[in-house]
Amino acid sequence: MSTDVLNKPIVLSLNRAWQVIGHRTVKQALVALNGGSDDLPPALGMDVAYPKLDDSSFDFDRPLYLNPLPWAEWIKLPIREFDFVIATPRLRVRVPTVIIATQFDKMPIRVPRVTRQAVFERDGGVCQYTGEHVGKSGGNLDHVVPRDRGGKDTFENLVWAKKEINSLKANRLPHEAGLRLLRRPKAPAPLPAAAAIREPKHPDWRHFLTN
Repeated sequence: MSTDVLNKPIVLSLNRAWQVIGHRTVKQALVALNGGSDDLPPALGMDVAYPKLDDSSFDFDRPLYLNPLPWAEWIKLPIREFDFVIATPRLRVRVPTVIIATQFDKMPIRVPRVTRQAVFERDGGVCQYTGEHVGKSGGNLDHVVPRDRGGKDTFENLVWAKKEINSLKANRLPHEAGLRLLRRPKAPAPLPAAAAIREPKHPDWRHFLTN
């Protein structure tokens, strides 16, 4: 059995309403599929079938069906040429790429962490003093109230600023440097956990992620 495959985070996790709630490694997914009773397992594997085209490739854009299966049925699935596989001395099993948490119906909420990337995204790469779009290369983080004057590393005290403006402001307050903020900075609103998953790690994921 390949430990590389087992540790890959390529399994999309859905709640029982088929809403995205996160992702798991193959190992975590297999544990969930094997647990509980036959009547109520912690998870079902999603069998996503695709039509085969004339050139022998598969049409990953239009699945034939989406069929959730318990482990006893999952291990009977055929191995297709594009599937990941785990193998034991007696069995070869298709690696699940989407599972349904059968006993979970909530939508986890993700509270954004204070990071350079999060501030950049909140401000859209726009200098919050000049209104100029400076992007990542032309800007950096500015503490509205400088750290050496008690300023904190919080969304409410961090803005994206043009590098030249940031150097001009130095360790002063905005008004002391003749600057004015375009808007009062605040923390981004909490988002569903699914919002953190932007790029599908497998073609199967695309049928459950929202654009």
